[in-house]
Amino acid sequence: MSSERKALLERAFPEVLCFCRSLGLVFEVVDLRWGLRNVTSGDHESSEIFLQEIDRCKKISVGPAFTALLGNRYGHRALPRLIPEKQFEVLLSRLSKNPEGVKQLNQWFLKDNNAIPPMYVLQPITAHFAHYSDLRPESGPQHDNNVLSWRFTETQLLQLLRSAATDAEAAGDITAEQKQHFFTSVTERELKQGLWKDDSDSSALLFVREVPKQRVRDGPKRLAKYLDVTADGLLDAEAQELLSDLKSRLYASSQKILNLHCVELSKGSVDPKRKEHAQYLDSVCEQFVSQMKARITASVDSPAEERRRKIWGSTEEEKQEASDWVVEEVTQHVAMSAEMCRGLHGREGLLGKLCLAMWESTNIRHVPLVVHGAAGMGKTALLCKLAQEMQSILEARSVVVIRLLSAHHPHRPDVDHVLRSVCLQVCLACGLSPPSPLTASTHLELLRFFRNVLEQVSQQGNTLLLILDAVDQLSDQHHAHRLRWLPADLPPNVHLVVSMDTNSEAFANMRLKLENSGSFFEVQRLSRDAGKQIVESNLRASQRTLTPEQSDAVLQSFELTGCPLHLRLILSAAKRWTSFTPLTEIHLGTNTQEMMSQLFMMLEEKHGKELVGGALRYLALAREGLLEAELRDVMSLDDDVISEVYRYSLPPTPSLIRLPPLLWARLRRDLEDQLEERWTGGVTAITFNNRRLFEAVSSRYLTSERWGRSLRILAEYFLGRWSGKLKPAALPGLSLLLSDRKVPPQPLWFAPGLANVRKLQELPYHLLHAGLWEELRQEVIGSAEWLYCKSRVCGVSSVIHDLDQCSQYMDCIETRLIRDTLVLIKPSLDFLDNHMDMALFYTELLARLCSLAPAFPSVIGRLCSQCEEWLLTCLEPILLPKCSFLLQPGGALQHTLSRLQGGVLCVDVSVEAELLVAGSDDGVVEVWSLRDQQLVHNLLGHTGAVLSVKVTDSSSRCLSLAADGSLRRWSLMNGQELLCIQEAVPVGSAPSSVHLHLCEQKQLLCVYTRTQVKVWKLDGAELFSSSSDEGFVVLGVLEESVVSLADTGLLRISQSVNGTQTVETQLENSQRCLTVANSVTLPKRGKVLVVSKEGFLYQISRTGKHTAVEFPLVPSLLSVTEDEKILIAGSERTLSLFNIDRDPVDKFLDLQHDDSVLSTCISSDGRLLASGAADQLIRIWSVTTGALLDTLCGSDAPVTSVVFYKGFVVSASAAAASVQMWSLKYDTQHKPAAHIPSGCAHVAITKDADRVFFVRHPSQREVISWNNHTGSLSERLPVSAEVSCLELAQHKRLLLCGLSSGTILIYPLALPQETLCIPPPESLSRVLCLAVSSQEKYMAVAYEDSVCLFEISTRDSFPTVEGPLERFPLSLLHAPLSSMALLSDRRLLYGTSCGEVKLYDFSSGSGSSLEPHHSRVTCVTASNWETHALVGSEDAMQRLWALNPLALDHTMEYKGLFFEGVLSAAFSDSDQFVFTGSQDRTVKVWDVASGNLLYVQYVYSPVVRMVTFRNGFVALSQQGFVIREVFRCPDHISPDYNPLRNVKAQYRVTSRDRNRDVQQTSESDLQDYNPAQFNLNVMSMLRAKPSSTCLIL
Repeated sequence: MSSERKALLERAFPEVLCFCRSLGLVFEVVDLRWGLRNVTSGDHESSEIFLQEIDRCKKISVGPAFTALLGNRYGHRALPRLIPEKQFEVLLSRLSKNPEGVKQLNQWFLKDNNAIPPMYVLQPITAHFAHYSDLRPESGPQHDNNVLSWRFTETQLLQLLRSAATDAEAAGDITAEQKQHFFTSVTERELKQGLWKDDSDSSALLFVREVPKQRVRDGPKRLAKYLDVTADGLLDAEAQELLSDLKSRLYASSQKILNLHCVELSKGSVDPKRKEHAQYLDSVCEQFVSQMKARITASVDSPAEERRRKIWGSTEEEKQEASDWVVEEVTQHVAMSAEMCRGLHGREGLLGKLCLAMWESTNIRHVPLVVHGAAGMGKTALLCKLAQEMQSILEARSVVVIRLLSAHHPHRPDVDHVLRSVCLQVCLACGLSPPSPLTASTHLELLRFFRNVLEQVSQQGNTLLLILDAVDQLSDQHHAHRLRWLPADLPPNVHLVVSMDTNSEAFANMRLKLENSGSFFEVQRLSRDAGKQIVESNLRASQRTLTPEQSDAVLQSFELTGCPLHLRLILSAAKRWTSFTPLTEIHLGTNTQEMMSQLFMMLEEKHGKELVGGALRYLALAREGLLEAELRDVMSLDDDVISEVYRYSLPPTPSLIRLPPLLWARLRRDLEDQLEERWTGGVTAITFNNRRLFEAVSSRYLTSERWGRSLRILAEYFLGRWSGKLKPAALPGLSLLLSDRKVPPQPLWFAPGLANVRKLQELPYHLLHAGLWEELRQEVIGSAEWLYCKSRVCGVSSVIHDLDQCSQYMDCIETRLIRDTLVLIKPSLDFLDNHMDMALFYTELLARLCSLAPAFPSVIGRLCSQCEEWLLTCLEPILLPKCSFLLQPGGALQHTLSRLQGGVLCVDVSVEAELLVAGSDDGVVEVWSLRDQQLVHNLLGHTGAVLSVKVTDSSSRCLSLAADGSLRRWSLMNGQELLCIQEAVPVGSAPSSVHLHLCEQKQLLCVYTRTQVKVWKLDGAELFSSSSDEGFVVLGVLEESVVSLADTGLLRISQSVNGTQTVETQLENSQRCLTVANSVTLPKRGKVLVVSKEGFLYQISRTGKHTAVEFPLVPSLLSVTEDEKILIAGSERTLSLFNIDRDPVDKFLDLQHDDSVLSTCISSDGRLLASGAADQLIRIWSVTTGALLDTLCGSDAPVTSVVFYKGFVVSASAAAASVQMWSLKYDTQHKPAAHIPSGCAHVAITKDADRVFFVRHPSQREVISWNNHTGSLSERLPVSAEVSCLELAQHKRLLLCGLSSGTILIYPLALPQETLCIPPPESLSRVLCLAVSSQEKYMAVAYEDSVCLFEISTRDSFPTVEGPLERFPLSLLHAPLSSMALLSDRRLLYGTSCGEVKLYDFSSGSGSSLEPHHSRVTCVTASNWETHALVGSEDAMQRLWALNPLALDHTMEYKGLFFEGVLSAAFSDSDQFVFTGSQDRTVKVWDVASGNLLYVQYVYSPVVRMVTFRNGFVALSQQGFVIREVFRCPDHISPDYNPLRNVKAQYRVTSRDRNRDVQQTSESDLQDYNPAQFNLNVMSMLRAKPSSTCLIL
């Protein structure tokens, strides 16, 4: 049936494979007879392998698992390899009259007493015919002679056994079934196993080929091609009779699956070139494909299968519940744990010690227990046994959680996944609320949740045992090996046991973390007695035993190491020993490494070095293991493996070369004890079952040359490079041959919404390490589709991990930028559980990267082009970004440390320890590692804002002073509080009023305010407490001297320890009243510098000597450099530097800022100065030249703290809950464009987005003009009073500025030097809002008591304003106007702060009230053609009014999250759509005609101003970003389109029926909506869709 096999392989299997992939299934063909002309192994194991493979297929297949092709040959009737002892002896007894026969049987069958029960084993053919398997050309004659000899010997042995079996059955000594075993062919056994065992008809296909009539001229050679013949070449009549009986039974019992064909053969075979034969083969293929598809579809669609089936790689199914995957993971670990601890011996004492340690610490706070030892010593088995024992001992409400972290080697799990899994299991078991998607995806939040869960379980009174095995095998993500994530202080009833290798980095860090050596338990070598117990237990489970000599050899070898892994490898070999295996053939290594080498040598000798090396090599290199089909495919692509397989014989079809499946099946059987199957989503992959084996394989088979070549083959396989193509092959004795390796294609998507998960998992790693970097850039890094697909299916963290790895090896800045982009997108994806659709993902990429495309065209430019091309062809409504308006990657900002809950009031940095200490206004002190940006400690204790922090004692301690009055001292090593002093400062003190001083030389601690000084010893003993006399201000403390100054200029210096007065003197130039503006101490010089508001700088020494010089400014900020040579003084927008190293004090720099300077520092080398200002910028200056070197944008809050740290600037803000790290050595090529400050009080933007006008805060008396193209301030427009509103006349280019004084200033943008002024009304009422008509002929001004109409005109090319033309007063009870729109026909539509909406006609002087809102009207916008107007308010309601005639067309309600309300709106240029910017940080697009919602886009910040621009809009976000987008809407929108598919929200539109003038309502279908479920600080969209599981076929 070789022609049929080849036809199926070439035509049918690929089609079924494609069909299965489209369903999320794996199609795997195991044809063990394909590819080999004859089996030369001679070990008689093939028939057993065939039957085992059938069982495996039936076990794992969800659909058809067996296909039979039966022709006119009954098949080889092989000798049984094993015959039970009693049965064999019965057979021998029946041959007592044939001593030669008995002798021959005893020669070939030897008794194995190591089997339980004993068996007679058929000896390998080579035991008697040495050249049988020798295919070398020089051994050709001997080989042919041995083959012929074996055929006759086999026939003789079969005749003897059949004769004896027939007699034995007749005598009743054996059953008919036992007799038949010697007559039945391997083919019939396979048919029984596949068709009739377990009633398997439904999972099988049967093809039978009949020949009409045997031709007379067919001789023995042709007969041998399709009929059974005997060893002498004659027709085997007995076999034909058995075949006829078999077919009769098949026809009778398998009609439903039978495909019968009658074919006349040509020269004893099927010739595909003959028409009738080609039709026959076509028919077979068509039947196979159609029946397979039908069976697979029926299996998949069965109710039972539908309930449990999740499609692996699907983006369309509902999201898998967290509990589902946790249960799946827990089940796997529990099953592995039960398997691992089976047969554990010799560890009873250590188990007892662990249990005792847990019992003693149950009711108190305690530390984790650490189990450690050398690799292979059985730490995992010990912890598994501990879990099993504790589960049976603990009470019912107890929870035991175990994770075997080395179970998925070589893949190392990341700590976030482990913590997330543990938290979910504990929450499910204890009835606690699970972590939100955002918490579960954010490392710091997850850490906090994990610790909180442990505390909650303890408070419940439940007992929790958490076992984490092999924590040293965690990936180093988040620097997990430093163990900062591991709690060192556990609450009562919670026990944590971890294990690790004694020689690992994790163990060294654990020694530093835990001071108590009693928490460490070493797993030591096992004794000989324990080894003997393990040997007996293991062999008993395998139904094997050993001879005393063999057993002694095993134990002697084991005794050298006492290592359980060593013993396990010995037993793996020993189970194959027979009782007649001589000791001289037993080779036992003296250690684990030697045993593995022995294993490899045995496999190489039996299967071939290249075959063994190739299989093990690819298993070692695969990230997630390999499916067996993949391994066969990859080895088929390996020319070295193929050359070895076909070294002495040509493949059956040279144009189609693959690895014969039987060769891998044989090798897999011998590797059974070293491999394991891992099930993921219904798909099983194979890999090594222990880490040491992986290391040994890597050492032996992965030399540098092999490593690169094997990785390249894997990369090409997952690229699909050789699918459908001919690959060159160099076989011995042949010139270069082009052959099809029949490997499947590897598309990214198998079907719409169904991804190729294996490609996603494996390809990036292999491309990277194979050095195929250009392909990596094209296929992975620079492919928008790849980035979306893997983020969607595998999670964005996996993509970030891939790009991190790429960055380690490739010097590619674009890779890092794309990686950082995904980090920025990650919170959104996490909040959506990765269910962001492609349009939204591409929009996010464009909105962050498009400004970088010109600078990086090869990857980022290509990526942006792909996104734009896809969005332009999208068949759904879409907003297409035309600029970068979301936070983009790159630039100086490297890290944001954002665990803090409140604003950061103070920071201190230890360069030596690489630590940052930050105090927040919620009373928390946090310690961060600046080396890896990980949170080290959370120091809790203060109940008020932390005013000051200081690192002390060579960076091992820190001090914190808080507004609750307490001063605390902490250990930075373990986070413990060492000292607490209450009432150190008055409760409620401000940060600027308190000073913390430490005199390390005298071990004194001092805190002083303007009115009091307190001094303590470092142990907390108070030495001195003093309040200054009335009129005196404390200036500073110099060691033990307190310097204070009276407003009369009287200086007093006293000793703080004994309180004795030492010096009193009068300051110069202080005859009149002296007011202290600021002061700073110089401890190294023993001086205090004081600046008075009268304009003098005083230098005061501790002896009372002083000097006075005039000082040019009154500083709000005063500090000195570390070397005390430079004085830094900040006043408003100026930062001045003075040289105080010589007299007189010399000012040498004035550094001008655009806003008030709030913080500053100078680098340790004195060359750079960093300043933070209220405009949210950090400026880097040269101290030597005064040049502005760089401006760092991105703080989004006034910068109140800056500190230099190595090549970084660390910044913080009292208004932001984060600390930021800025690199001073970044590549300015990808520096983000600057934007206006976040949270401006008033803004306006031109429609072409070239200019932005803003007022930073309400009290600011200037309007700033910002050039958006250059990203810089262009001019300042001073005003006479506070600005109350800004408006732009877009076409006439006029900036309108309303002031609180009632004045209106008009700035012609084309004439920057000119200003028009409309004086205030007589009432001097403030201007509330402004509006300009669409043609910009009129302007309306709303005051507090009236609304006036002005005309805008031009005289001599200069703009003028006439009026007021009309005016209507507002009553005292009238609510203030909040927003308005002016129409060209002089009608004014306006809304008030109370929700009223009115229309006033200036022409007729009449007004009318429209339907009111329930809250403040925030937006009134008229369409460009003035046919409609949108009115929006702070609530969820917005109304679309028709203006001619006036009528309410649509009432649109949108409820998404806490923040509701429309802030801005703009109509498209055709008035077909209206865009709204909302408080919920989204932009929405509505259809004007129907009122329907068309699109929702999350932009991370409320949009405060929108302007129509072409077929889209220009907008300004509250963060200060300019947004420019165009809207594309197809003519026909699918009825299935849902604008809320990425958002958990609901909307309702109530529309007017224009024919009947009644209301019609349409609404979104969303049940059980509860906006309180969402965390709005990160994301305002949620979508719940399932993940998938794939089942194997």
